[in-house]
Amino acid sequence: MKYDYLIVGAGLYGAVFAHEMTEKGKKCLVIDKRDHIAGNIYCQNVEGINVHKYGAHIFHTSDKKIWEYMNRFAEFNHYINSPVAVYKDELYNLPFNMNTFSKMWGIKTPQEAKKIIDDQIAGLHITEPKNLEEQALSLVGTDVYEKLIKGYTEKQWGRDCKELPAFIIKRLPLRFTFDNNYFNDRYQGIPIGGYTKIVEKMLEGSEIRLNTDYFDFRKENPDIAEKTVYTGMLDRYFDYRLGVLEYRMVRFEHETLQMDNYQGNAVVNYTEREIPYTRIIEHKHFEFGTESVTVISREYPSEWKQGEEPYYPVNDPKNEELAAKYRELAGKEEHVIFGGRLGDYRYYDMDKVAAAALAAVEAEE
Repeated sequence: MKYDYLIVGAGLYGAVFAHEMTEKGKKCLVIDKRDHIAGNIYCQNVEGINVHKYGAHIFHTSDKKIWEYMNRFAEFNHYINSPVAVYKDELYNLPFNMNTFSKMWGIKTPQEAKKIIDDQIAGLHITEPKNLEEQALSLVGTDVYEKLIKGYTEKQWGRDCKELPAFIIKRLPLRFTFDNNYFNDRYQGIPIGGYTKIVEKMLEGSEIRLNTDYFDFRKENPDIAEKTVYTGMLDRYFDYRLGVLEYRMVRFEHETLQMDNYQGNAVVNYTEREIPYTRIIEHKHFEFGTESVTVISREYPSEWKQGEEPYYPVNDPKNEELAAKYRELAGKEEHVIFGGRLGDYRYYDMDKVAAAALAAVEAEE
């Protein structure tokens, strides 16, 4: 055995695990099939702007310990996520709050907004929602649903809202205050200099090999490490023996523009079904950039096919049932730790990924 741990994937989970184990004197080899570290939180510097190559990543948490842990590797700025939604020629603030309702209905008070929403919901007579559309309508009424939820959700999932299960939308927070802060978490920000620098620091002391496919590597080096930390696709590890888990994927179209400000906000959602992308990210606004150019990214959701990069697990009953069987198999692998979004087949925010990796380290002691 040359290493204590072979860590498959140089994303946040693998990097946290590698850092902690290296601190404890363990020898770690980190491999990744991509040509860069940091997984989906990878930031590429373009014209002085840190471009989130795989979609916007805004760190937010209510866990003080995780916030302090992440701040050991970078200083975070005070960025607050306040997206804007475009519907036809109208602009709305997100999340749904008094700024949204005032623009939509020309009203001023929470009482007026509540009455409009309550009247719309009452007029629908939905007692047991049969699908996502009915569930959303029963929570926010017709106007908010039609303008800000329906088209965006159908693009995100590639299906009509009537065909999607109700449980996907368990709740839709309505805020009757003039507050555009998207997250309720106490701590929020973007690392100054981007996420790649955080992962670089975490991986100091570990050996790193990029452009390395785990399954090829395993064949050639079956006994290279005492244990494996696997953050790749759960079903792929078991050669899809029980069936293939489904994902949604996202295609990114990046563009550098010779102007200092394209849309005035980091995140602008496009909620009409007819516009093929779900949102445009303008990266410089994450770090309050003053560059004379700007970089934007359009996000196009699509169906995932084997061989493509998976993004969001499809957590419907069918896939969840299959994932549970794979997790059972994973639990029987004595020398393998499964983790991260793909290894667990769960959608995780970054703070939960870091917390899970730290918990896995603790379980090793």
